[in-house]
Amino acid sequence: MPRNPNGRLQVVCGPMFAGKSEELLRRVRRAQLAGLAVEVVNHALDDRHTAGRVASHSGLSIASRSVPHVESLVELVGERELDLLAIDEAQFFGPELVPAVDTLVRTGISVVVAGLCVTFDGRPFEPLPSLMALAEDVTKLTAVCAVCGQDAAFHQRVFASDVADARVATAEHVGGIESYQARCRRHFGERGPRSA
Repeated sequence: MPRNPNGRLQVVCGPMFAGKSEELLRRVRRAQLAGLAVEVVNHALDDRHTAGRVASHSGLSIASRSVPHVESLVELVGERELDLLAIDEAQFFGPELVPAVDTLVRTGISVVVAGLCVTFDGRPFEPLPSLMALAEDVTKLTAVCAVCGQDAAFHQRVFASDVADARVATAEHVGGIESYQARCRRHFGERGPRSA
């Protein structure tokens, strides 16, 4: 029998630089102010910030636990009586996250998942699309296009030089503004830096 029959799945998604982690942190802080039992988790691949912290590009951060895979996430939660489990950078957990989250929600834990729903080359980035389909609440954010300033639903890998690079870019490549730019549909796929 679930502790709380009102467990819900919430998904916060979008491209890079859309404020996904910031929205996750806002929801975590609200839950903490309400006195709820909260656990914040991110994937061990995300090493851009101080270990043991989920941080936004705007500089907000909160203590978290880093785990390398879904099994570790499930072990971390264990039999704890959590009200809210917040998972950042969910795309790195892969498709195994979907059944694990579903099981946790069925036990009465509300789960908020934040992550990229699209890869740097414009394809759906699992497990976010599947989680979005199963969620009670989906918040899809946009960033600001680095070329024209319009809403950007995509991000793309860029390099310091404007020539094709021999390095292979994978969907799991972790990086920030030095490696990626937000782009609107019109400018997605174009090469070159922001025009003056």
